Amino acid sequence: MRSPFRFRTILAALAILALLLAAWVGVSILTLPSVAPLAKPHVSMVITVKDWEKKGHPFVLGPRNPRWTPYGEIPAALKKAVVASEDANFYSHEGVDYEAIREAIKTDWRKGKFVHGGSTITQQVAKNLYLTREKTLIRKVKEIVLARRMDDVLSKSRILELYLNVVELGPMVYGVGHAAYYYFGKPPSALTVRECAFLASMLPGPKVYNPYRRMGRVMKRSDRILRRMVAARMISREEYDAAMAEVPNLEGLARKVEKTLETPPPEEKPPEEATGGGPVVIEPSPPATSPEPGSDEEVPAPESPEGE
Repeated sequence: MRSPFRFRTILAALAILALLLAAWVGVSILTLPSVAPLAKPHVSMVITVKDWEKKGHPFVLGPRNPRWTPYGEIPAALKKAVVASEDANFYSHEGVDYEAIREAIKTDWRKGKFVHGGSTITQQVAKNLYLTREKTLIRKVKEIVLARRMDDVLSKSRILELYLNVVELGPMVYGVGHAAYYYFGKPPSALTVRECAFLASMLPGPKVYNPYRRMGRVMKRSDRILRRMVAARMISREEYDAAMAEVPNLEGLARKVEKTLETPPPEEKPPEEATGGGPVVIEPSPPATSPEPGSDEEVPAPESPEGE
C-alpha cells in the first residue's frame, strides 16, 4: 500500500519543482531591463566587455564613443557580408529564427554539448548588451525574449548599427570603427569589398578566426563569404572577381596586440549597478548631431550558402 503513496508523493514533488521553475523563469523575464533606450540614436550607454583574460572593461556604445560609426557610414558591402555570413533571414524574421534554433538543437544533441546556438544578429545584440556569455537554458530564454522585444521597437537598420558597433573583431577590438583603423588604417566608409568580407569572417569568434594566429583560416572564410554574396547577387561578378584578386593590406597586424581599452572619461564610467539592470544610459548633453539610421536596406538571402 505504500507504493501508490510514494508515487503520489514523487509526482507532487515534481509538480512543485516544475511550478517553482516556471515561477523563476517568469520572474527572470519580468525583471529584464527595458530595450526602449535603444530606440534613441543620440543616446549612449556603458556596458562591460571582457578581454581574453576575462577581465571586465567599461565600453561606451553610442555617439559618445569617438569610434562610433553611424549606420549611414557603414559600407553596404559590410552590411551585406554580415547578413550573408551570420543571419541570412535577418530581414524576414522577427528577431528569432526558430528553424535555425531547431537545427542548432539537433547539432548540439548529436555532439552532446552546446556548440551552436542558432542566434540571429538581433539575439547577439541582446546578449552583448544585456546578458552574460554563459551557455544556459535560462540565458537563452532571456535572449529570445529580448530579441523579440528589440525587433518590435527597433528598425532592422538600427539593430544592424548596434551590432556592428559592439561586435568583437579581434583582441579588445570592438566595433567596425575600431577594426577598420586597427587592421587597415582607414575609416569604415573606405573599406573595400574584400576588407568587408575579411572583417565579417571573424564574427563567429575572434579566437577561432584570429588573423594573428590563423590568417589562412580567416582568408578562406572570407572567400566563402564572397561566394555567398555573389550567389545572392549582393555584389556583381566584377566586384567578386576584384575582391578575390585583392590581398588585404593589414597594417594593424604589424602592431602590438592591444591589452586593454582606453579608459573612458570619468563621467562615462558606469556606477556599481544600473537602476533596473542592463547597461548604463548616458543622455546626450548637448544633443548629438549624428543622423538617425537610414531606411532598411533589404538583402536577399543566399541562394545556396556553402557549409562552414
